[in-house]
Amino acid sequence: MKTARYKLIGATPLSQGRPHTTPKLERESFDAYDKRTWRERLNVTELGYVFIPQMAIKDALTQISRYLGEKIPGKGNATYTKHFEAGVIVLERIVLSIKKDKVEYEDLFVPADGEHGSGKRVWKRFPIIPSGWEANAEIIILDEIIDEKLLTRYFDAAGKFIGVGRFRPQRGGFYGRFGVDLISFE
Repeated sequence: MKTARYKLIGATPLSQGRPHTTPKLERESFDAYDKRTWRERLNVTELGYVFIPQMAIKDALTQISRYLGEKIPGKGNATYTKHFEAGVIVLERIVLSIKKDKVEYEDLFVPADGEHGSGKRVWKRFPIIPSGWEANAEIIILDEIIDEKLLTRYFDAAGKFIGVGRFRPQRGGFYGRFGVDLISFE
């Protein structure tokens, strides 16, 4: 087992769209409710810091292994995908240095039901963290076929082509792209 520690640096803004169940106030309009609760779309620690869920990083690594489809040398047609699916763990959420109450927003005219191309559209407010955001991530590698060089290359590619959060590249967007700097691999 190895542990890799990386610094993530946001190349583009980061936006989150976490569903929430904050109750509406009596006689509150949809617009008023959205303007009051937009920060609830953020993932937030007990101390009020925004975080990226650990599964977002794990999924980005798995998805990039599928996207790249690289074959393992000497293993026929076998690719690295199953090794990233089962042999990589991210145990801790990735905490940013920005607090929930300091996050800005953007107003977007989006489908009311959240389905791309559907009919009715409404204005919604989404949190947005400017590019340059930073966080540290710790990845545990259980599969010995994944070494420092491979993991770093795949993690960097995941930041470019998969991303994290709402409107990420994997979903056709351009938010949530990041670069990585290896801190340690032990």
